[in-house]
Amino acid sequence: MEEVEERYDAADRERIVPEPPKRVDAPERKPFERDRARVVHAASFRRLAAKTQVVGPQSDDFVRNRLTHSLEVAQIARDLSRALGTHPDIAETAALAHDLGHPPFGHNGERALNRLAADCGGFEGNAQTLRLLTRLEAKTADPTGTSVGLNLTRATLDACTKYPWPLAEAPQPGGVHSDGMTREGSKFGVYDDDLAAFRWLRKGAPPGRRRCVEAQVMDLADDVAYSVHDVEDGTVAGKIDLTRLDRAGVWETVRAWYAPDLDDDTLDEVLARLQQIGSWPPSSYDGTRGSLAALKNLTSDLIGRFCGAVQQATFQASDGPFVRYHADLVIPADTWIEITVLKGIAAHYVMQADERVALQERQRELLTELVTVLLDRAPDELDEAFVADWNQSADDAARLRVVVDQVASLTDASAAAWHARLTAP
Repeated sequence: MEEVEERYDAADRERIVPEPPKRVDAPERKPFERDRARVVHAASFRRLAAKTQVVGPQSDDFVRNRLTHSLEVAQIARDLSRALGTHPDIAETAALAHDLGHPPFGHNGERALNRLAADCGGFEGNAQTLRLLTRLEAKTADPTGTSVGLNLTRATLDACTKYPWPLAEAPQPGGVHSDGMTREGSKFGVYDDDLAAFRWLRKGAPPGRRRCVEAQVMDLADDVAYSVHDVEDGTVAGKIDLTRLDRAGVWETVRAWYAPDLDDDTLDEVLARLQQIGSWPPSSYDGTRGSLAALKNLTSDLIGRFCGAVQQATFQASDGPFVRYHADLVIPADTWIEITVLKGIAAHYVMQADERVALQERQRELLTELVTVLLDRAPDELDEAFVADWNQSADDAARLRVVVDQVASLTDASAAAWHARLTAP
């Protein structure tokens, strides 16, 4: 680990507000270890346990919620980072933090809030993550008393930035989110009123949209985790039978959602390759321990397959060091298609279910009504921290942002409870 530590310089370890050394009797921890601890202890991290991943966290004891998904992404990111020689604490912290900005009801809630926040710069989960890390999570303040959030190091904040550009520079929206929601809004990583922190963390980055390699590791780990685990959850829920796939329907979904240029022959070949994995189930899932163990083995083998292929391709492309902007992650085309096929299987059997589509419409209506009533009754109905933000707001756009921050902080259950309380006769 010491050798890896030495690949990061003082600028990488710098914090927005300098911090004195901890007391001498405290356990000695490195700067990036402290970053990880701060995310783990953050209130927004705990709330992920009650936020939708694909289906609501209250719907089943087995399926992932945002917290369990983040922990699994963190494990994949740490293992891949260690194999590459990147600092594992940085990649793991970025993975733990990558969904902090998600509002109630996952990407469905994100869509609703983006529409509602049009007059204050929109809403984007990744931009909200940066806002939490550098402003909303209470840990450190600058000399003027202004919150700087968790005051993470530059290298860690940069690794948490999946889309290193503001809305004005964002590409046109397209495709779907990991839970099947169509992308209406552009993907971006910083709101305009958080640009000062963004410019600070991007100091030393090359011009353009290039991400540091640690952010690339986090992003791949997220992609691998949900592509594999959504299939696992769908299988256990009885929605997916890996031995009886409707290829025509799945391939149509793959093209409609993810990869319009992939033809049937290519997709058939990729599926055949996946089915040759020794742990691919020869019979339908039946709920027994043996069947569940076989499914878990497949999950493990798929994750190892994808990460191993990326590691090999990355090493072949560069001698490193795999630190910040010295190298990039390489994802082989075959690996990307295999991941896409798994996404397509989950999308076809789980994401498009009629009952899920109807539920999502009700969730968007709930958030719309909640934002409307809070704007009418603020600041009286806001949490105390957001009351202070409201009172310091200079205009209607700033006040709208405060209400959106408040609603985005809620869990699925608390959003429903707030709505019931505030809209009751």
